[in-house]
Amino acid sequence: MSTTAAANAADQAYEVEILDGPQGWSVTVVDLRGATVFRRPCRDGAEARALSSTVRQHLYWLSEGAFRAYYRV
Repeated sequence: MSTTAAANAADQAYEVEILDGPQGWSVTVVDLRGATVFRRPCRDGAEARALSSTVRQHLYWLSEGAFRAYYRV
């Protein structure tokens, strides 16, 4: 299962995905080309949802440069 949500800006350069796959839960950040630029494993769905919420807030609040520096993108 995968859940994807773009940040609120139409021109946002990244999307956040929650993945529940064979290797467990994870949160990824994907760029406009579809390349994964950040991935963090999570112990369960609750942790994945909390992390994805935090990353989405950072996408909304931070400049793209600050976001890239913070997540080492």
